[in-house]
Amino acid sequence: MAHNMEPLAKKIFKGILVAELMGVFGAYFLFNKMNTSQDFRQTMNKKFPFILEVYYKSIKQAEMYGIRKQDQEKWLDSKN
Repeated sequence: MAHNMEPLAKKIFKGILVAELMGVFGAYFLFNKMNTSQDFRQTMNKKFPFILEVYYKSIKQAEMYGIRKQDQEKWLDSKN
């Protein structure tokens, strides 16, 4: 019985590994897109503000200041 479970265990492990790699690359793509595009951050602010908040907290941890303020100023000016 244990011998029959080995191929299943390998498939499950490979599936989990692929899912984790997709998650890492997806998170990198999302961070990179937010880090390079103020318009994309505005879209994220409208649709997924909690994700944008995580982005702002992560760049604050990296001691990159002023991005949130720049975004808010631009978005406020575009409303007027």
